[in-house]
Amino acid sequence: METSQSPSFATKKFSLNFVISNGGGGHIATYNALQAIIEQQQLPWQLSLTKVEELAARLAKQKKTLDIYRLLGTTSDEVINKAQKNEWKLLQRLTMPFNKLLIKLNYEVGVKMLEEDWREKQPDLVVSLIPLFNKGLWDSLQRAKPGTPVVTIFTDFADCPPAFWIEPETGNYLVCGTEIAVEQARRLGVKEELIVKSSGMVIHPRFYEPIKWNRADERQHLGLDPDCLTGLVLFGGCGSNVMLEIAKRLECFQDKLQLIFICGRNEDLASALITNKGIQKRFVTTFTQEIPYYMHLADFFIGKPGPGSISEALVMKLPVIVESNSSTLPQEQYNADWIRQKEVGLTIRSFRHIHKAVEQFLDPETFARYQSNVATVNNRAVFEIPEILQQILARSSQLTGGQLLEQG
Repeated sequence: METSQSPSFATKKFSLNFVISNGGGGHIATYNALQAIIEQQQLPWQLSLTKVEELAARLAKQKKTLDIYRLLGTTSDEVINKAQKNEWKLLQRLTMPFNKLLIKLNYEVGVKMLEEDWREKQPDLVVSLIPLFNKGLWDSLQRAKPGTPVVTIFTDFADCPPAFWIEPETGNYLVCGTEIAVEQARRLGVKEELIVKSSGMVIHPRFYEPIKWNRADERQHLGLDPDCLTGLVLFGGCGSNVMLEIAKRLECFQDKLQLIFICGRNEDLASALITNKGIQKRFVTTFTQEIPYYMHLADFFIGKPGPGSISEALVMKLPVIVESNSSTLPQEQYNADWIRQKEVGLTIRSFRHIHKAVEQFLDPETFARYQSNVATVNNRAVFEIPEILQQILARSSQLTGGQLLEQG
């Protein structure tokens, strides 16, 4: 998608509104990554946020919607995060159909509130980083400011139809990080000019920064062996109690393996791992912004099949081990297939079998093969998105200018 840009366009200030959700943390992480690269490139854009939870709270306060979560004294993102922390996988799977039902029941009133927001904010471009709401975003903008482009940036490897990421009856641009997402959009009838392929998921630009540390020295600083195979165990910002299971199953590799556990905001989990006498060579920490640092110190990654954590690990050249079974979130099931197709790691049906997967990585020849495959993955999405958005803005400006000339 190429559009010529005039000198005046390059300096024109545009208002971009990003739509995010708190659930899972990946949507906020994607926004933070894009905000950082936009600031680095000094683009003349004014960024604003629309948080769907805040909209839902406003509607609930006005008693205009049915919100079962609020009646239960919680929110959808709190349920998702608590389910992840405690490995309540059935509850995790039930949140998607339940949220779809709530959106359908509250659709018109939600669109009306979004319409009022757009009339006030007057964005030049709306960027959606969330699923489920993309039809409502399009419909509300058509009422408030027709012709304003909507860009949906996938934060999942693939769509999970129906009515998840792809809404073919809208005019939303779709930025797809995998070939399967592109194929899904085409099969659902999305116009070719609205489909944009990026080279992967958006992750923060700090994962691409030059390495500033000596790995052996830093491992020793953390009390680790500078030469021992090192796994990084990470399950998002809330951690997961399954990390205790992983620690127990890997005790058999005391002399050959050491582990870095990042427990997120789960202080109890961190305490349990610190006092665990099974894994002698280990480092345990809680929530940190220094994930690139710890990934640099590791040789491979163990975690859930989330698109963000997989993508971060691969950019840092770490083969991955993830769990995939009937309890895996529907939107993350394809991620495990992608890992197998690209041969960039291992998928197991249960972390009860983690020792069997790690045993493969302990074989130097096998591990070297996975490292070689990981090295071929070249995800530069965070650097590609600003140019994509610029081209869409330029196209929109040309179309708007043409319409004004016709009217004149």
